[in-house]
Amino acid sequence: MWKENNINAVRLSHYPRADKFYELCDKYGIYVVDEANIESHGMYYGKYSLAKKPEWKKAHLDRMVRMVERHKNYPSVIIWSMGNEAGNGINFYAGYDSIKAHDRSKRPVQYERTYKEPDGSLFDMDMDTDIIVPQYPSPGTFEAIGTNLTDRPFIPSEYAHAMGNSTGNFQDYWDIIEQHDNLQGGFIWDWVDQSLWKTNEKGERFYAYGGDYGTNMPTDYNFLDNGIVFPHRTPHPGLFEVKKAHEFINFKPKGVTQANELRVLVENLYDFTNLDAFELTAQIKADGEVLKTISLGSLDVETHTGKLVRIPLGGVDYQPNTEYFLTVSANIKEDSGLLKKGFQVAHEQILLDKTKWEPLPLKGPETLKLDENSQYATISNDLVTVKFDKKEGRINSYQFNSDELIKDGNGPRPNFWRAPTDNDFGNGMPFKNIEWKKASLFAKVKLFTSKQTDKGMIVVKIDYDLPGVETAFSSIYTIYGSGAIQVDNQLNPTQYKSNIPRIGMRMQLPKKYENMTYDGRGPWENYQDRKASAFVDVYTSTVSDQYVPYIRPQENGNRTDVRWAAFSDSNNNGILVISSIRNKTNLGLSALHMLNEDFDATPGMDYGGNSTKMGKDYQIDGVPEINLHKHTYDIKERDLVQLNIDLAQRGVGGDDSWYALPQDNYLIKGDIPHTYSFYMVPFQNGSKKLFVESFKEYYPLENK
Repeated sequence: MWKENNINAVRLSHYPRADKFYELCDKYGIYVVDEANIESHGMYYGKYSLAKKPEWKKAHLDRMVRMVERHKNYPSVIIWSMGNEAGNGINFYAGYDSIKAHDRSKRPVQYERTYKEPDGSLFDMDMDTDIIVPQYPSPGTFEAIGTNLTDRPFIPSEYAHAMGNSTGNFQDYWDIIEQHDNLQGGFIWDWVDQSLWKTNEKGERFYAYGGDYGTNMPTDYNFLDNGIVFPHRTPHPGLFEVKKAHEFINFKPKGVTQANELRVLVENLYDFTNLDAFELTAQIKADGEVLKTISLGSLDVETHTGKLVRIPLGGVDYQPNTEYFLTVSANIKEDSGLLKKGFQVAHEQILLDKTKWEPLPLKGPETLKLDENSQYATISNDLVTVKFDKKEGRINSYQFNSDELIKDGNGPRPNFWRAPTDNDFGNGMPFKNIEWKKASLFAKVKLFTSKQTDKGMIVVKIDYDLPGVETAFSSIYTIYGSGAIQVDNQLNPTQYKSNIPRIGMRMQLPKKYENMTYDGRGPWENYQDRKASAFVDVYTSTVSDQYVPYIRPQENGNRTDVRWAAFSDSNNNGILVISSIRNKTNLGLSALHMLNEDFDATPGMDYGGNSTKMGKDYQIDGVPEINLHKHTYDIKERDLVQLNIDLAQRGVGGDDSWYALPQDNYLIKGDIPHTYSFYMVPFQNGSKKLFVESFKEYYPLENK
């Protein structure tokens, strides 16, 4: 899996392995940082550190020297690591000298805790490391080091903490790394979730973590689940992002020639491999269909150089209201170690500048009737019936040709919360951002109005007061005679300082609308800071398959840049959600057979310790359970489809899982207004052709 996912190096944290491991690394080409079995984290790094105590010198040197003597003849070992998180002092100075003395090849020696006292600086590490090896630097730290000259290379021993739904901004790291010679990669923490199978009293098998092995025992709960693969070695969605960011071939668009050819700069980042070992291919796609395949053959590009190719874009009938993408890929020409002929090692998707959006006339208007009383507003004709609950401020029923599209009256409602990820818990979102959950749970309808336009549509406007954040949200529903509904949303600015976890609407469909086809980023889960590997295409799946079973349940299953998404039953009837051209990044969307709350630690406001601030008006019925340590056996499919239609969620982050927020450009700020729109279009006898045609009809309506 390492070779398949462009992983070429491993740090053996925090002890050496059996000899067979090194033999395999020699054979298949994996660089190894061999690490001595030394960590005294519990003594911390000051005067009590064992690194400073002469009586512990022999214990330190014994482990370091035995490692070197045992493994010095394995060529895969390129760096020695003296240990991890054990302070610094005389014992590591002696260890550095001993390793150099026992290894005649003088391989580099690293150690991450080599900050000088009293002024530790990455620009002036102590003498006992040949590499700058900090832990969990942000992309900003990479940039700060890379834009300066240093006396040693910069290779973090741990970064990109992959706990749960994480690995955000990973491509950002590598965009920076590739620009600077002194930045030479890093070691993700870590490879695999380290949970074990266990069976509960109901006979349900699950991955257990800390706290599942007895009471009153020391535990860090699921802090051992930091991998980019699950324990059984199936990928986290984040693994695909790692593979993409680690690609050793870059394809960079450089404009279009007068002869209608796309210039692409092909960069070779390999150290020893010419690109003539690969077969290059380009494809032009639109609406999920391949329109043209162009063989580029092999390209003679030496290591650490680039060469421009020109890809002909002719021979395609470019139509309005259509996006065209060119995908370039590199596949190996012959078997290479563990990789078989034809395996794809690199690819890129480029949006072509061929799209012209032209509003189309909507299909003939059908007359609509508006009936209203103190509780409900009902809009109907022979095709459609839409019923609004005025007090709840939501659609109560949406019937198209007598098929009900809404589950139990749960039409769209504003939503600003997500089930906290491990990183969200680490940076305090359930406490620092909690007023956005209050706004989601307790939004109150301030104003409900309805009117008929001179074009025959019915317009319903709902204004909500949002407690806690003390601002307003408005939704304008425009119901067309065809049965389609346009939804225009605006969140007003707030003085509440915390960023917004998400801006969107949530609703429920009957479970029978299980079949999912969508045009957006995929096929795997993606977020705004983890989507480089998820190309835009038309994907067919099911709602059941959207669930990602993180070992501690949390937010999952999101898709970004969604143009449209269709949900259909076994008779191909259902509902189509379409973005609007006014949305800069189209829609975020998720659909699961579980409630958002199922993945949350509590359906209420109290995450343990903040209940006294809530007040009586902001407590849900009963005593909500607080379960900070859920397991997959707590997650069961329900008789519904929980559909979230979002402007955006904040990024998942991943610099670390105990402090860092997502990067600033992936946060959603509350001090500006936010607007977004979408359409709900019911259909019968649905097909991809129908969905694409409907998208082209509704998406450009607001183009001006």
